[in-house]
Amino acid sequence: MPIPSWRRRFILFIQRFWQPTSACMSCMPGSLGNLLSAPHWLLALQTGLLTGVLALVLTFTPAGRLFSNRYGNALVVGVLTMIGDAFSHPGHYGPHGLEATLTGIVSGLLALAGSFLFEDRAKRLRGLWARVRGRAALHR
Repeated sequence: MPIPSWRRRFILFIQRFWQPTSACMSCMPGSLGNLLSAPHWLLALQTGLLTGVLALVLTFTPAGRLFSNRYGNALVVGVLTMIGDAFSHPGHYGPHGLEATLTGIVSGLLALAGSFLFEDRAKRLRGLWARVRGRAALHR
């Protein structure tokens, strides 16, 4: 197994930081006013940081190969986010672990969507934008 470069590990850490943070922000209960709440952000950032560190540690093991497959990556990100969320704070609603599970699922889906949208230097997004711009130019 080739050892990933430090640059690749850094990119992986950043990706595994923002996906769980975003998922945690969207899954925590409350109103939209919580998006401006410092304690809410602190909990989300703790979840993202813990998940990013766990993902970074995983790159030093054979399980790090899962990051190269989009579905394996989504599964690992979801599970790591669940672990990170469970350790960061107690659940805010429902049975024990429900919020952490929901956050993990959302994070895994974000990772899967990101792999489709941003692979190959965002080829799909650039193609979609070109089609939208082309149609907009025709209607003028």
